[in-house]
Amino acid sequence: MHSLGLCDRATASANPATTSHGMAAAIASPAITSPADSSHVCPSSSSAVVAAKSPAHSESRTRRILGSLRLSTRRLIVLAAIVLGMRIFVGEASVVPTASMEGTILVGDHLFMDKLLYGPEIPLVHWRLPVLKSIHRGDIIVFRYPKDVTETFLKRVTALGGDRLEIKNGVLYVNSQPVVEPYAVHHAPVHSPLESWGPTVVPEGKLFVMGDNRDNSSDSRDWGFVPMSNVIGEPLFVYWSYDAPTARWLDENPSHRISFYASIAENFFSNTRWNRTGMLL
Repeated sequence: MHSLGLCDRATASANPATTSHGMAAAIASPAITSPADSSHVCPSSSSAVVAAKSPAHSESRTRRILGSLRLSTRRLIVLAAIVLGMRIFVGEASVVPTASMEGTILVGDHLFMDKLLYGPEIPLVHWRLPVLKSIHRGDIIVFRYPKDVTETFLKRVTALGGDRLEIKNGVLYVNSQPVVEPYAVHHAPVHSPLESWGPTVVPEGKLFVMGDNRDNSSDSRDWGFVPMSNVIGEPLFVYWSYDAPTARWLDENPSHRISFYASIAENFFSNTRWNRTGMLL
């Protein structure tokens, strides 16, 4: 409004100058014409400047948005690569759905597994890194099921390659020496077929494994030895434990899974076994 007022006043002062003297004064004096000229030029020139700047401003803003998107994409790719690398080469989280290790590991225990020391496999080429840790009797290991390598099992090593193994009346003998197993759970009577087995000699390069819940475990007594090359890691600790039956963990029906996850959200605090959180294995 201020610039428009200057234009109006300058025009009004110029109209009375109809005499030659007045005309000469008008021509001679820049003080009258300059404000009028500048006030008429300013609005149009300002619009031209704004019009000239608007495309460049939009282009600059577009470049900033695209640059931010590219940066975010790169960060997501790097993060995904780190997570994938950690899962393949370092460690992995998994849940225990069955009771074969009950007494040591419960149904619903979520474990963090160490893979780095057991020669993790490089994807696609199927090469394995060097194995840095030896396996000993009594170790709990994670391995590919010999009958179906797409399945992963968790058991305890009871005998190594070259060992002579036998179970008599529920007592494990390795190389004719009884093994003290405070972790083993026995529910069946000693005359059960599960409580007497062998003797057998474990082939070189193989392992004999059993679950700690000796009367409720599918293990080497049923399907034979585990090749050393099938071992992929060992559980380190329990990071979360949720009390739910085996049937709920193994049920793959999509609607049942959704219902199960909803029940976990509802009963998270009451069904979580807080005393097992962080338990070392």
